[in-house]
Amino acid sequence: MITSKSRKYWLCFGLIAVFLVVDQIVKIWVKTHMMLGEEIPLIGDWCMLHFVENKGMAFGMAFGGDVGKLILTLFRFVASVALCIFLVHLIKKETRTTLLVSISLIIAGAVGNLIDCCFYGVIFSDNYYQVATLFPEGGTQGRFLYGAVVDMFYFPLIETTLPTWIPFWGGNRFEFFDAIFNVADSAITIGAILLIVDQLLSNKKDNEVEVDNVENEDVVENLQK
Repeated sequence: MITSKSRKYWLCFGLIAVFLVVDQIVKIWVKTHMMLGEEIPLIGDWCMLHFVENKGMAFGMAFGGDVGKLILTLFRFVASVALCIFLVHLIKKETRTTLLVSISLIIAGAVGNLIDCCFYGVIFSDNYYQVATLFPEGGTQGRFLYGAVVDMFYFPLIETTLPTWIPFWGGNRFEFFDAIFNVADSAITIGAILLIVDQLLSNKKDNEVEVDNVENEDVVENLQK
């Protein structure tokens, strides 16, 4: 018999598995079919694959050299383990599904990028002026835990020059959206947004319950008078 708790286990870890598989398939394809900096238009000039490698955090934010890279990788590992433990705890408590899904998406994104950091430096050749080879003969020059995260989705929806009358930024080039990201980053972003929405709805519901309780107490007190 499949219980509610069992369904939530399947939902959460199935969702994590699906995002991880899709994330890694896209990254491996990009590594083995594109050179660094290469672009492939998908829909005109505003939706494309643009291959970059990111040694920092999500959306290209840097974090300070080899020491920073190692700290970031270890942080991702600790955070992923902690989130998995937290997720299991929530499932055992049979927490609401929206919260479970949000945490699952964040875990999928964190683990997806963690795989790149841990293993890509030692299983792929580099992509400088060439497509990478998986498990190249003679090994690689990379190091375990120091791999770069593969990013590829690029949506420059608006590219323009700001009017000169705008203070400070007038006359400068403006681009929206200029971040380059991957499936794992998307999972983290969607999970974080869903988490915020879940908390807002939960707080609203708690407030409504509290108001109802106060009103019921007032009714009881009036009846007792």
